[in-house]
Amino acid sequence: MAVQKITEQSSHYQHLEKMPVAELLSNINKEDKKVATAVEAVLPQIEVLVKAIADKMLAGGRLFYIGAGTSGRLGILDASECPPTFGVSPDLVIGIIAGGYKAITQAVEFAEDDDEQGWKDLMEYHVCDRDVVIGVAASGTTPYVIGALQQCKNRNIITGSISCNLNAPVSEVAYYPIEVIVGPEFITGSTRMKSGTAQKLILNMISTTLMIQLGRVENNTMVNMQLTNEKLIDRGVRMVMDKLNISYADAKALLIKYGSVKKSLENNAS
Repeated sequence: MAVQKITEQSSHYQHLEKMPVAELLSNINKEDKKVATAVEAVLPQIEVLVKAIADKMLAGGRLFYIGAGTSGRLGILDASECPPTFGVSPDLVIGIIAGGYKAITQAVEFAEDDDEQGWKDLMEYHVCDRDVVIGVAASGTTPYVIGALQQCKNRNIITGSISCNLNAPVSEVAYYPIEVIVGPEFITGSTRMKSGTAQKLILNMISTTLMIQLGRVENNTMVNMQLTNEKLIDRGVRMVMDKLNISYADAKALLIKYGSVKKSLENNAS
């Protein structure tokens, strides 16, 4: 079946330049409300992908996100937040973007059109069949992403995809495709808006659920978070206070001694 390029369909709104600010904001918000419902519709697809990734990670594998433009940046954002939030190695969840580090803050022209470079970028990390690679592409047609996933598929590396069009080409090369249909963008074709929001929600779901499955969360707290600033130290101290029923000063002393909430609790359990 042919790809249905919903992400390129004309906006439901006309003459945006003539709208008052209040109306612009209201209409953008109206469109944004549709995103969570669209994500809800694909929860079963997200579930099977997460379970497949968890199995690989528990066996020592890694998770890669690969994308271009906004999609690539969102993957890098999600990957970069896993170490400080959950205390895991930065080598466990890795984000790759077409055009390299420069593309994180600047557009790199035509980088997404190279259908061989994605695999070359993955090979720098010696990706193998212990790993999982998720292609993130709002249109689902990005050659950089499709080429990378095809090479993964050829080598029996588990792949997933997150796109916002029906029958997207990227879905054909993914073992676990997710097509989250949010409809036309407020500004025609501007997939950094609803499509990007949907991708961010799904990436959050994937990484957070994985980290819980890997034992990096206890109850509802980030017991393995890195203590990289005063806010996080204070949060950690209060976790230790609450769990051990001790004073702030004693909790802080334990946290400094052991370096994490989890270790503080494990070494001082009654």
